[in-house]
Amino acid sequence: MSSLNVFDEFIKKINSDSSLREQDKATVLRNLSTLKDTKVNILITGATGAGKSSTINALFNFDKAKVGTGVDPETMDIKKFELDNIILFDSPGLGDGKEADRKHAKNIINKLVERDNNGDLLIDLVLVILDGSSRDLGTSFELINNVIIPNLGDDKSRLLIAINQADMAMKGKYWNSEENLPEPKLQEFLDEKVISTQRRIKEATGIDVEPIYYSAGYKDGDDEQQPYNLSKLLTFILRHTKKEKRAVFMQDINKKDEMWEKDDKLEDYQKEIKKSFMESLVESASKGATQGANIGGAIGSLFGKAGEAVGRTVGGVVGGIVGGISSFFGW
Repeated sequence: MSSLNVFDEFIKKINSDSSLREQDKATVLRNLSTLKDTKVNILITGATGAGKSSTINALFNFDKAKVGTGVDPETMDIKKFELDNIILFDSPGLGDGKEADRKHAKNIINKLVERDNNGDLLIDLVLVILDGSSRDLGTSFELINNVIIPNLGDDKSRLLIAINQADMAMKGKYWNSEENLPEPKLQEFLDEKVISTQRRIKEATGIDVEPIYYSAGYKDGDDEQQPYNLSKLLTFILRHTKKEKRAVFMQDINKKDEMWEKDDKLEDYQKEIKKSFMESLVESASKGATQGANIGGAIGSLFGKAGEAVGRTVGGVVGGIVGGISSFFGW
């Protein structure tokens, strides 16, 4: 796609499609305008050094972010970054001393229970980033078990636990730097870390979580470490986001190909991401219209012929696996 807003492209396409009834076209255009203005609010937290900033920069097109302040303009305890559709609230985790921890916890709780203008909870997703290179995650579990989970309300699916710095989980050992992948011994260690994290949270709170591990990447002098499992992380974020809002991520995700090249099940994650975008976009745009299949095809055609076929399926009934659609983020 061009540098225009993604949804402007869809609006332009629908406007010029002569196969749609005028009444349906008006409905779809109204729906797309609403979707264009839809926001996804993500609260990101984790201990110092866990890699919140590198994760944010890897996932999102951060160059255009507007920086604001959160609940405390004096200390800027929670930083607010506004993209086109994604709003990020970057909060410190615990571990900076008792007084700082108390203040951080209070600010996180206030953000978790905050409501929007419609009376709905403001935060769509809470992403807690753990430091995969650290053996002492006590303060992070205190944050998850005693601060976040008790204040999530009824919808615990808003919580996602992600273990960053997978490449340093065994002090840099058993990481294949050339392939940017973990060797079997490290992969086994990481899998055990996921199970241990899951069990520890379950025992403390009774809540089931499904942690994942990844590496956000970093630059160290002349060396640059590319991300690993970033597509997996985005897949899990989409799974935890309300279906009608998933399409808005298309506008703000990082479009650099090299950020998405290495994952443990790359093809599966990318298919699921495409499917999530397609279903969310088509179903949101088609709401209230009578020509669902035609509208799905019209929108899907922006993704190529394969997308058009799947779009008609989504628009008419339910979605299928989106395969063969152009390049992953080459809109």
